Amino acid sequence: MAPVKPLLSPVPTQAQPRSTPRGWPATGSLAPPAERINYGKSARTRVPREDHAALEVSAGRPDPMGLLERQDVTRVPDLVPVRYGRMAASPFAYFRGAALPMASDLAATPVTGLTVQACGDAHLSNFGIFASPERRLIFDINDFDETLPGPWEWDVKRLAASIEIAGRENGFSAKERRKVVLAAIGRYRDAMRAFAGMTNLDVWYAHLDLEDLRAQLKSALTGRLRKEVDKGMARARSRDSLQALAKLTAVADGQRKIVPDPPLVIPVGNLMADQEDATGLHAMVSDMLGAYRHTLHEDSAELLLRYELADLARKVVGVGSVGTRCWIVLMLGSDDADPLFLQVKEAEQSVLAEFAGPSQYSQHGERVVVGQRFTQAASDIFLGWVRVGRGIDGRPHDYYVRQLRDGKLSADVAAMPPAWMRRYASFCGWTLARAHARTGDRFAISAYLGSADVFEQAIADFAGSYADQNERDHASLVHAVKSGRLAAATGV
Repeated sequence: MAPVKPLLSPVPTQAQPRSTPRGWPATGSLAPPAERINYGKSARTRVPREDHAALEVSAGRPDPMGLLERQDVTRVPDLVPVRYGRMAASPFAYFRGAALPMASDLAATPVTGLTVQACGDAHLSNFGIFASPERRLIFDINDFDETLPGPWEWDVKRLAASIEIAGRENGFSAKERRKVVLAAIGRYRDAMRAFAGMTNLDVWYAHLDLEDLRAQLKSALTGRLRKEVDKGMARARSRDSLQALAKLTAVADGQRKIVPDPPLVIPVGNLMADQEDATGLHAMVSDMLGAYRHTLHEDSAELLLRYELADLARKVVGVGSVGTRCWIVLMLGSDDADPLFLQVKEAEQSVLAEFAGPSQYSQHGERVVVGQRFTQAASDIFLGWVRVGRGIDGRPHDYYVRQLRDGKLSADVAAMPPAWMRRYASFCGWTLARAHARTGDRFAISAYLGSADVFEQAIADFAGSYADQNERDHASLVHAVKSGRLAAATGV
């Protein structure tokens, strides 16, 4: 594995189009906390916190549709219409798939020059529940396809914009939406200040498990909402490989196989021209799993050896990821009662790379895995990566691998009333601050944010402006579909 570069340093020049701060000590993380606090406070002069309210859309702004089309070049052609069909469904759905257009917009906003391991796509639906290796259900960021060292402000602004957009879709009033945004970003500020008072180890061990979350909500939850939380926890605990086995597979001719559901789930045999090709691919996947195994910790690698490859299928996931190559791998232990489902998901260049500089990792699967391990409180024991030198299309592809279902559950944002979204968004704000505190300069960021609500008020203004822009961009997508510029498939 390549050595990890320190994150406590200014972001690359590409990510500093405005108000570039200078003079951060070269010692980075070894600088005394007092020096780092002074740097954070001095950044307010160079980049006033009120400036984060601005969204400057210039006449030369890149066409969002052009940016999306640029991504289509490397995606599975027959799945691209599915992507646009899903994005066209609503402004929030568009926002979820438009990480690259927003990254382009964020590159023109002010930054303090403090780097964190950015999620790159920190919207409301990319937080959720999953099981830790100790089998505790924890709440954390759960999507790292775009992770890369970059400005902490970009993650904060994407989260805030997603809240405003989701609130509009849910019919919240302008006052209600602003309260939710302020709750999230205020919690981010308060959490960062708390982390600045902790030791490095305390920050690293900090996490939010479901019992903690339920305890925090206890006094605020009504009977109905308390039942919803308990039901969600029960659903999360039931989401494992056995549940996936029952839902995604059936026994045919005495063998357990993945059931086709085109175009969303297509077994590998259905994708190949003949059986000989399918058999060759099966052997290639076995070799791929062997290479992937070497990226795991030794105990997990040993555990993987106790399973054999049973079946493989292409599976469509998400909104922004649609069209990238994603596979599900069924592996079986001694019998059908001992399944292991792996998700093998393609990793391409981060949408941030064009603006924050390229990754130090030439293998994008490794980029995702390292970023995830940096920022999550606990990661899947089967999280690893692999490069396939020659895929079905004859081209090389990078992948990261994880369990398909391991207590994973995302909140139904569309069903949240204002009070519940305010609570949920505050958990997202705390979680994002924890990720940034682990990988960035929590002393400097906390000092920059300060004790007043200046920053979150500015971010709430930015979120409203960006939601307006997002609605215009969504309308452009709908028009591009109607005009025939973009093909869209609905209902899938």
